[in-house]
Amino acid sequence: MFSLFRLFPKTLGALMIFILICISVASMPVLATTKVNQSNTTVQLRINIWHKKIELIKEGHVLKTFKVAPGAIDTPSPVGIYRIVSKEQGWGKGFGSCWLGLNVPWGQYGIHGTNKPELIGKYVSHGCFRMRNRDIEELYELVPVGTEVIIEGPITGHKDVTYRVLVRGSRGTLVQLVQNRLQAAGLYNGTCNGVFNRNTELAVIKYQKQNQLPVTKQIHYKDLLHMGIIE
Repeated sequence: MFSLFRLFPKTLGALMIFILICISVASMPVLATTKVNQSNTTVQLRINIWHKKIELIKEGHVLKTFKVAPGAIDTPSPVGIYRIVSKEQGWGKGFGSCWLGLNVPWGQYGIHGTNKPELIGKYVSHGCFRMRNRDIEELYELVPVGTEVIIEGPITGHKDVTYRVLVRGSRGTLVQLVQNRLQAAGLYNGTCNGVFNRNTELAVIKYQKQNQLPVTKQIHYKDLLHMGIIE
């Protein structure tokens, strides 16, 4: 087990965003029954997992800053470039008063309120970004469906997440990066959706054989190094 943040500086998050810019956001599947507003929006959201904050940005200027609670160590938040694809109110219970859904392809993630405001600023969620109800209610009125959301942070989605072997069934940003590299090598023709499925496994086998790596059908630390995803 390795801690990526003992090995690499925080600038890895910036590199992560640069890599993900190369992935077409348009190719990511949108949550069912939701239509994205394709018109250009005038605002943008930037979430920083390290600093546990979300910024509302317009024309390069930060208009508002709010504290958030990102994912816990076993349920880290996604990292990358997404869009708001749904807006809903009245979810209640642990989701607070408002919900802003994101088009993360491997699961249902969003920005929402909470009935435990004392946990804001801590890594406690199941991967979503919790906000105080009064803050999400303000943000809800300011961002339309289609708003771009840039999530910056450690490649694993949590500052203390140790490296884990990726196997069939694994999900997340790291899987999506592996799929993107395999696709660029001409070994994977599926969707880069962050889900380690059978097609991904077959592509991993081809990559390992082609590069004379141990054929494990899995992605280990050595494989990530060879792919150039980590240094």
